[in-house]
Amino acid sequence: MQIDKKSNYTLISFDEKQFTNCYNSFLKEVKALEKEHLILQISEDINVTNKDFLLFLDIAAQKKENGTSFVVVNTKVNVNDFPETFNIVPTLQEAEDILEMEAIERELGF
Repeated sequence: MQIDKKSNYTLISFDEKQFTNCYNSFLKEVKALEKEHLILQISEDINVTNKDFLLFLDIAAQKKENGTSFVVVNTKVNVNDFPETFNIVPTLQEAEDILEMEAIERELGF
């Protein structure tokens, strides 16, 4: 797991082969990143299922309650398989766009 602090968010990249290892590493770090906007980039090389992605739903809900954003990036995922409230996209650019849109929504009081 690699953590890169950007100007307005933190990018977390998973490049390990086992999803379980990635997820457990993420859980150890997420508390320290509680007040930051997060983009979680999961490599296409990781064998991950829709059920695995759904493990992040609670974290996404907590981040929203805290007034921060959480977006998952994976090119193999079908975004239509997930709830509309769960930000999961195929590219990093789309993830950054979601962060901008959510920042505007927070400024407008939505």
